[in-house]
Amino acid sequence: MKRIVAIIRQEKFDSLKNALVTIGCEGMNVTEVKGRGRQMGVKESYRGSNYCIEFIPKTKVELVVNEESLEEVLDTIVESAKTGEIGDGKIFISDVEEVIRIRTGERGRDAV
Repeated sequence: MKRIVAIIRQEKFDSLKNALVTIGCEGMNVTEVKGRGRQMGVKESYRGSNYCIEFIPKTKVELVVNEESLEEVLDTIVESAKTGEIGDGKIFISDVEEVIRIRTGERGRDAV
């Protein structure tokens, strides 16, 4: 099993959620976060004053998927979250050793 953490633009979340549900990936955790990458924030002007928004609001989506579904889920995330502009986000993938469904005690693939 793999854990996917995708940091995406807030405005792309609905299209991502709908695309994931379409391919049968319904379970996810979503958190509103702030961060910055290589762009080092956004410079803006307001009433003649320049300022920098150092940490930009983003949406963090976390999923656990079986390895057979990994590439399809990754392709779906990239396709639905991409604008082609700086700040589209990142995807992090890590191994999950075990999953346990608390309600039933199911483990592994059955718990996902």
